[in-house]
Amino acid sequence: MDHQSGAFLAVRDLVVEYTAEGQVVHAVNGVSFDLERGKTFGLVGETGAGKTSIAKAIMRILPDPPAKIKSGEICLDGEDLLKISERAMRRVRGRKVSMIFQDPMTALNPIMKVGDQIAEVIKLHNNITWREANRRAVNMLEMVGIPGERFGEYPHQFSGGMKQRVVIAMALACSPELLLADEPTTALDVTIQAQVLEMINKLKRDFNTSMIMISHNLGVVADVCDDLGVIYAGEIVELGSKEAIFDRPAHPYSVGLFGAVPTLDEEKKRLNPIAGLPPDPSNLPTGCHFGPRCPLATEQCKSGTIALREVEPAHFCRCIQVASREG
Repeated sequence: MDHQSGAFLAVRDLVVEYTAEGQVVHAVNGVSFDLERGKTFGLVGETGAGKTSIAKAIMRILPDPPAKIKSGEICLDGEDLLKISERAMRRVRGRKVSMIFQDPMTALNPIMKVGDQIAEVIKLHNNITWREANRRAVNMLEMVGIPGERFGEYPHQFSGGMKQRVVIAMALACSPELLLADEPTTALDVTIQAQVLEMINKLKRDFNTSMIMISHNLGVVADVCDDLGVIYAGEIVELGSKEAIFDRPAHPYSVGLFGAVPTLDEEKKRLNPIAGLPPDPSNLPTGCHFGPRCPLATEQCKSGTIALREVEPAHFCRCIQVASREG
């Protein structure tokens, strides 16, 4: 698979494993993708597919033990983040790369005022006074739609949607060049979800931020992403532009994902769910990991490593059957 070399973020053959009670869990298995500056890359897949492990590997905040980055490269602006010291990495976190965590309830410190939590991030990365850090924190709160006078309140005084806005304000406090958004709207109801996505999009445009959007919600992905990687059992099974994957999904898993989404313009009695369950990551099937659930699977799918193949320009798919159909 041919990658462009001038990408702002280039992830190459990333392998992450967790060890639990003597078992090795293969969470991320050789993931590679590129992200251009100012663009948004979507990672889509079921729970447990390895999406969050990829984001935490980029931030280098995987819990060690049990997690280990076994191999791979994560090059941000030409610098391999896996080769630099923890001290150097601390300067990268917050300033160059920031993360919006999935659950705002656990991302905020319950005994610290929200304004102080944002100001702390700003003070850590800038050589400024506390007064100036507090002033910038008030600005960040107002930027995400929270009145500045709520600076001195605690997380329990905010609703779920407001808490998520605070988490986004913290992530954007130092105008990072790369934002990792881990299902930032999962905990929110639909109307608040739309507002938060609109806000993330606006802030992204204002700061020219690059973003990785992790989601299992195809509607969210359609709204914010330029390119897309569909993840299954720790592997990217399909990779390409949003238009290519939404209009012409090639991998049977991607086809199944879209088949399970309700549409307003078609009369359907029932949706088509994907049969079966995701595989046990400590005991992955040989050959194609999706094989046991795939309607097209043959004996040939059960052996060897299945590579990503180009099915059309810049649209890749990890499937023997699709490659043979294309051929």
